[in-house]
Amino acid sequence: MRIDVLTIFPVFVRSAMNIGVIGRAADRGLLDLRSHDLRSHATDVHQTVDDSPFGGGPGMVLKPEPVFDLLDEVVPPRPLIYMGPAGRRFDQAVAEELAELDGFSILCGRYEGVDQRILDHAVDDVISIGDVVLAGGEVAALTVVEAVGRLRPGVLGNRDSTGEESFAGGLLEYPHYTRPSDYRGWRVPDILTSGDHGRIASWRRAQALRLTLERRPDLIAARGGLTDAEEELLSRF
Repeated sequence: MRIDVLTIFPVFVRSAMNIGVIGRAADRGLLDLRSHDLRSHATDVHQTVDDSPFGGGPGMVLKPEPVFDLLDEVVPPRPLIYMGPAGRRFDQAVAEELAELDGFSILCGRYEGVDQRILDHAVDDVISIGDVVLAGGEVAALTVVEAVGRLRPGVLGNRDSTGEESFAGGLLEYPHYTRPSDYRGWRVPDILTSGDHGRIASWRRAQALRLTLERRPDLIAARGGLTDAEEELLSRF
């Protein structure tokens, strides 16, 4: 999978994509990650990529020339996604959708946003990571890169990891414990050291249901509520 990021901070993006699981996947040739500097296509000595908006108002807007000139030269993979607050909400379902592609590109805005002609004539999709304002799209873009990249075959060492984590099946993930079994008097639940894998699986399912009910009831509602079997499972644990 090839992912290109168009940004005015390519060094920041590149350094972040070179570490951890995603960086190792790139080293192994599973991901082709590229960053492109929008300032390289500025036309003045100051490498200006923004200007004040027509009609007045605060802030600056990303100019169309650097974006379109870069797209003409590089021809990054499509779709081209713009990270912006007016986009569809990024979640695990969208990450899985993008993970099915051979590649895509991300445009990182700055300041007050981008010239509308970029959205009208260059961008294929707009995605938001949530109702929060950031200084630019780089952190949001890196969120997408990691969430999507880790879903690609071979990127994670354990093939089962993505099937049991949060949002799999519309639930949050159950709690995890590791050694020591007793730390400062805080003991690991006895069931996890029982060796009864059937009961452990049922307990974990119940805990995932409990956590989701407490912290994200909207996810339970989206599933149509609890089934009778899930109600019974919760009553057992």
